[in-house]
Amino acid sequence: MESNKIKISIIGSTGYVGAELVRGFVGHPYAEIIHLTSQSFAGKKFSDVYPVFRGVCDITLEEGDYVKIAQDSDLVITALPHGVSSKTVPVLLENGARVIDHSGDFRYKNLATYEKSYKLDHPHPELLGEAVYGLPEFYREELKTARLVANPGCYPTCSLIALAPFLTQGLIKTDSIIINAVSGVSGAGRKSDLAYAFCETDEAFKPYGAVGHRHTTEIAEQCGFLSAKAVEAGKATEADVVKAVTFTPHLAPFKRGMLASIYVRPSGVFEGVTSEKVNEVYQEFYSNETFVRVLENKVLPDVKSVYGSNYIDVNGMYDPETDMIKLFSAQDNLGKGAALQAIQAANVMFGLPEDTGLGSVIRGV
Repeated sequence: MESNKIKISIIGSTGYVGAELVRGFVGHPYAEIIHLTSQSFAGKKFSDVYPVFRGVCDITLEEGDYVKIAQDSDLVITALPHGVSSKTVPVLLENGARVIDHSGDFRYKNLATYEKSYKLDHPHPELLGEAVYGLPEFYREELKTARLVANPGCYPTCSLIALAPFLTQGLIKTDSIIINAVSGVSGAGRKSDLAYAFCETDEAFKPYGAVGHRHTTEIAEQCGFLSAKAVEAGKATEADVVKAVTFTPHLAPFKRGMLASIYVRPSGVFEGVTSEKVNEVYQEFYSNETFVRVLENKVLPDVKSVYGSNYIDVNGMYDPETDMIKLFSAQDNLGKGAALQAIQAANVMFGLPEDTGLGSVIRGV
């Protein structure tokens, strides 16, 4: 064990997000994995569950003594179901670990919105005010000192990064934001449900959760925070703060990847809007961001181009016939949409360059 390395433990390490965390951290020069837990595979090696890791990560999986795990670790990352994290995370915090949580339990500032969206009572609502939403592009300064980070949902990440430049500058109308987004099957988790079996998903493409999907409220709350910045800057009024969005997720027959297509109308502030100006807004806003790639000209995002990485590609176009701006973003739902974004946030938390261990985490053809 090297004393100068960040001691990392992952709770729920054999789900798809947990496995992606392991993939990211085994090549991280300043991180060392200490504990990996799994309720289903305790006693086996991680490489028994994912044979590709033979000789790379042969750590024995544990059921999990959360007190000991916290005391042994600088950072614990939880990949647990909603409602379970809210009971587990406080134990980790009380025993000295910093935490990045992947559930929805700490993503909201409004308790009532969380409880309505997830149909759960929150046992530790006092932590909602402390938790930092783990999008480094928006909350970099807060992450530096955070004790608890709520890793964003995959759909919210894909949607918010596409929308942020326009919301924060009051460039779009906020009364009708329409988001259609598509996810690969891994977004459903490592389940044995019939709906996610190969024969059910192959060559299929369908919407789901068309009304009331829980990520809708997460997107809407963060859009509200972003549009409030336009109000603070004098570029919008209180009436322009986003309170609701229309969001429809879809399931596509590929393993991993996510594409969002977003439809908005320009506000009066966005004068002489063209596709070129839409691209310029993106270029200026994300000019210093490593992992947000603004595509040139009329090149549009493709899930294959971000596969296995922490990158998110964005671009947009203006349709003068309908006075509609169309925004597009593509990411890997397990990468920038989950585990690799958590590593990016961890780098910020521990004072490392954000691309540490991530710059070459991509996949080929």
